[in-house]
Amino acid sequence: VFKGNILALASITVTTGAAVEGRLLARTGAVTLDSNIIAPASAGACIVANAGTGWPISGNVAVTFSEAMDPLTITTETFTLKQGTTAVAGTVSYAGVTATFTPASALAPLTTFTATVTTGARDLAGNALATDYGWSFTTGATPDTTRPTVSSTVPANAATAVAINQTINATFSKAMDPLTINTASLRVTGPGGTAVTGTVGYDVTSKIATLTPASTLAPNAVYTATITTGARDLAGNALAANFVWSFTTAATPGGQVPVALGAATTFVVLAGSTVTNTGATRVNGDLGLSPGTAVTGFPPGTVNGTIHAGDPAAAQAQLALTTAYNDAAGRTVGAITVAGNLGGQTLTPGLYKSTSSLEISSGDLTLDAQGDANAVFIFQMASTLTTTSARQVILSGGARAANVFWQVGSSATLGTGSVFKGNILALASITVTTGATVEGRLLARTAAVTLDSNIIGLPLP
Repeated sequence: VFKGNILALASITVTTGAAVEGRLLARTGAVTLDSNIIAPASAGACIVANAGTGWPISGNVAVTFSEAMDPLTITTETFTLKQGTTAVAGTVSYAGVTATFTPASALAPLTTFTATVTTGARDLAGNALATDYGWSFTTGATPDTTRPTVSSTVPANAATAVAINQTINATFSKAMDPLTINTASLRVTGPGGTAVTGTVGYDVTSKIATLTPASTLAPNAVYTATITTGARDLAGNALAANFVWSFTTAATPGGQVPVALGAATTFVVLAGSTVTNTGATRVNGDLGLSPGTAVTGFPPGTVNGTIHAGDPAAAQAQLALTTAYNDAAGRTVGAITVAGNLGGQTLTPGLYKSTSSLEISSGDLTLDAQGDANAVFIFQMASTLTTTSARQVILSGGARAANVFWQVGSSATLGTGSVFKGNILALASITVTTGATVEGRLLARTAAVTLDSNIIGLPLP
């Protein structure tokens, strides 16, 4: 049983009887199957942990899926709760990507129950779960009467210079009933008490409720956010009182200043160990590395600048890169959480943060400065950055590559024939595959920069 999405350069072979909860994506070769079950939909996390104990006898049971499901397939037939072999009576509801089983009466105390989501549950494309998804838990002795609280918010209370394209979220102290997290229980008002329109979602795993405004907030304005007592936990306990906080927006769309590159500014390519090139790459600017000294592939590649291989200029540039990397990684004000694939999206200026990897794969990414020539985009990611073949970063609304910064916690890979915009500040390596072009800089702190028939140029000032 395999979990996840395989992105293979050549072929993928799935042998007899194997099941895949994910996708099989092969670029150049074959996909070979043999009596398999392949399904992208999955039940990703249950609110009651498997083998968990002390679950409140008055509590509901919920499960979150990896993608939107067909609500007509989320029923008491496909989501069941049993005490031994005896079915528990109740109702099933579905909101967002979360299904909730509400027992008709309190559960028996100190008793083990088993919940199951069957393969009858299907996503919007009609794909079923690969296998039934089940988990068990044991109830406590008494009802849960502990009220939930709000443990943190973004923006923080009294925060200033908040980006006007900021999402507003609150983290709860315990698992909440997703059906009670909506535009009625999470509200934001601006100048004159005008309500901010938008959509509200709830992430089961992190216990975070998020309001995404339908349009940007007003600059230099005070906003008030409220979580009402309509928000309830899975046992039906409400907040003791409305939770209220306020923040003030910045004057500019992103609320960010550019990352200063210092002595690294003139370098289009900068590496820590080696710079390796294949083919007729053209580098329009300086190329350097430090502490390494090995530069290969020039010629046939050309550098319309100066090559600094292990010299003082390269060493100074690496010191400046370390400072710039730490600056980009340390930005926190107005951070907007993103994850996974950014392809197909249009993003406005601001600070975007991922606790894992980012990719541009299912479509092109558009960065819209909304008419602000000084707008800054900063992307923070804890792990890798990947673009797939022929994907593009498109600048619109006056956006400039010089003001786009990609802080990569490990390594970056740009796909064949892709078009990339902005400055990559990578902790480890950067690989640019055949024919990709970059308007920006490739700056790697500790490892190699690898090129192959590319055009790399300094962004327009």
